[in-house]
Amino acid sequence: MTREPKQDRSRVTRGHLLEVTIDCLAELGWGATTVSLVAQRAGVSRGATQHHFPTREDLITAALEVMFDARMEQARREATDLPTGEGRTEAVVSRLVDYYTGTLFKAALQVWTAAAADPVLRARIVPLEERFGRVAHRTAVEHFGFDDADPVAHRLVQATLDLARGLGLADVLTDDSKRRAEIVRQWAAQLDAALPRRLDVAVLD
Repeated sequence: MTREPKQDRSRVTRGHLLEVTIDCLAELGWGATTVSLVAQRAGVSRGATQHHFPTREDLITAALEVMFDARMEQARREATDLPTGEGRTEAVVSRLVDYYTGTLFKAALQVWTAAAADPVLRARIVPLEERFGRVAHRTAVEHFGFDDADPVAHRLVQATLDLARGLGLADVLTDDSKRRAEIVRQWAAQLDAALPRRLDVAVLD
């Protein structure tokens, strides 16, 4: 009779720890996001925290997985809200840029920076980022309605994602929203001129 409630509480605690970890990474950075701080902010004992995540690397990796799933779920939810016809390309570019300017990206950026100098952490992070890159590319292709078999379309989607990441980096220290909006408009116009959509726009499965 008590087993299921205990399991539920365990899941809730685990989820709360991961949410707090993401917030700490985005707000305070990698160096300050320790297991002790996360436990304190989550209102959970260090021992209970380490029951779920024995090491800091376990905690951070799990948080990144949650961030990845959250970003992809956001993309799926928003797919049906995109306009059709004129204005769609700009809306898609803007949406992609939004993925790289929010709290989740800022938290992930802290981990990427640390992983660059930590081989153990890098070995955990690289597969996650490769997975995210593949899904982000597929999401962009489906939202644009491009034919990804076309090498020009494939490279343009990659360039769009690279642009989105760059704009996300520019927004880390200062509010870059005004300049960013103009760049999004100009890039969308370039995409429409270079390669009009050829496929029916599909909603993510």
